[in-house]
Amino acid sequence: MTGPIPPGAGPPIVVLDEIDSTNAEARRRAEAGEAGPVWILGLRQTAGRGRRGRAWETGAGNLAATLLLATDKPPGEAAQLSFVAALAVADLVSTYVPASLVALKWPNDPLVAGLKVSGILIESGARPDGGLWVAVGVGVNLARAPQAAERPATALPNHMLGPPPSPIEAIEGLAAAFARWFDVWTRLGFPAIADAWTARAHGLGAPCTARLAEETVDGIAEGLDADGALRLRLASGQVRRITAGDVFFGGAS
Repeated sequence: MTGPIPPGAGPPIVVLDEIDSTNAEARRRAEAGEAGPVWILGLRQTAGRGRRGRAWETGAGNLAATLLLATDKPPGEAAQLSFVAALAVADLVSTYVPASLVALKWPNDPLVAGLKVSGILIESGARPDGGLWVAVGVGVNLARAPQAAERPATALPNHMLGPPPSPIEAIEGLAAAFARWFDVWTRLGFPAIADAWTARAHGLGAPCTARLAEETVDGIAEGLDADGALRLRLASGQVRRITAGDVFFGGAS
């Protein structure tokens, strides 16, 4: 362990030289009774995971971090933290690259110039008191894009003139941005988050293909429902709610 970063106004940040997965470490801490909030930063992550069990490659100099927190919200509402995290990543990335290049693709993929620059993974479990522990995992390609990316990916140096931030610099910016959006979510609810997310949305109004577990659905992406589901307008005029799956716009992203 490298040691904690001195706390500012937000949760403490624990820096680990090497870890299998920051989300796995958050789970271990939660199951041992820790409630957080605490950020866990791994300078080297050996077994990172993405959505739907996919591997997440964390190259040297990239960000791999997880926020462990407790909540009394039901699982469906707690899942909205993926949108909170996406907005925080967008703010972080916009500090280093032109904000006009930064967008968010449903459900929680931050993009730069249309290419994936970050991944977000939300996991949760029951606490003994009846609430939930939530692990908000965030990976950002600060220094380099993964070599075996499943989708077209990029990294900050491809879009900036100076050197990229270090993981320790980035986690401080991410933690501050997350705290701001978490406050909005807590005070104003998901509609305020949905509005901010929609303002940065990639692909709304465009043809969209949603690949679900047992079918593929084509339509026009219209926006978010009240619970964060994607509204897809089918050729028949029917609106299909997409609550889980992978979406693609124009055959890419």
